[in-house]
Amino acid sequence: MININHFGEIAALFTAFCWTITALAFESATKKVGTIAVNITRLAIAFVLLSVLNLMLRGPLFPIDATGHQWFWLAVSGLVGFVLGDYFLFKSYPIVGSRIAMLMMTLVPPMTALIGWLILGESMLLKHVFGMLLVMIGIGMAVLSRGNGNSNFSFNQPIKGLLFAFLGAIGQAVGLVLSKYGMEDYNPFAATQIRIIAGLIGFVLIVSYLKRWKSIFNSLKTKKAMSGITLGSVFGPFLGVSFSLVAIKYTSTGIASTLMAIVPVLIIPPAIIMFRQKVSVREIIGAIVSVIGVVFLFL
Repeated sequence: MININHFGEIAALFTAFCWTITALAFESATKKVGTIAVNITRLAIAFVLLSVLNLMLRGPLFPIDATGHQWFWLAVSGLVGFVLGDYFLFKSYPIVGSRIAMLMMTLVPPMTALIGWLILGESMLLKHVFGMLLVMIGIGMAVLSRGNGNSNFSFNQPIKGLLFAFLGAIGQAVGLVLSKYGMEDYNPFAATQIRIIAGLIGFVLIVSYLKRWKSIFNSLKTKKAMSGITLGSVFGPFLGVSFSLVAIKYTSTGIASTLMAIVPVLIIPPAIIMFRQKVSVREIIGAIVSVIGVVFLFL
């Protein structure tokens, strides 16, 4: 029987599974229409889905019952997480590659825990800290062993790309903490709607500044790309982000962000089945270490 005390951890694990599907879906879509087109389209689709869901479950179509405090901090969280975090993360891919960028994202759990401790006064038990370390070590092992088969990691990477990935990690960590601070006892799905509204406004400003509206509208005509964007939108900013707020509502931000960070490990099985990629022993060991770390977070 599932312990209700671990509801937050279960929500975080479900979030990780959602983001795994999202990563696979957005991979091909991004190659076809670009990262900015994928970002703004996925947020628009997720906003429509969340509006319908909130109308069915809560009554209000829009989060008009949120307080000024919730609107402000959740909006800031959306700008920091969706716009700044995702924008810089995607900007790092063509410079250092997804492997290094994903490794940099393992900095999110310790940064989130540190920010949560400084701002929210959260505390963690020693076993939880140990579990976080195991998860991060496992993720690092799995990510480092991917790519061209070279398991050696070198920091001889462009500083610009590493900086973009680092800023992406900071955006994710700060976005999570601000979400928890702003959400309070508010409905997580309505809270996500506020974050998406802010994210959409942010990307509208970026697209307008870059004068990319023509390419955005052209991307809507690409059926294969739209299929991937729609699937990714359902499991990403709709279900994934919503359950990430459920997770941080019922457990500490440090534990939640650590469990959500196992996406690089979860991607390995579908990569073998769907893309027939070869997986090294190092990746398998990394996955096992991560699972052990998850166990410690449940103790």
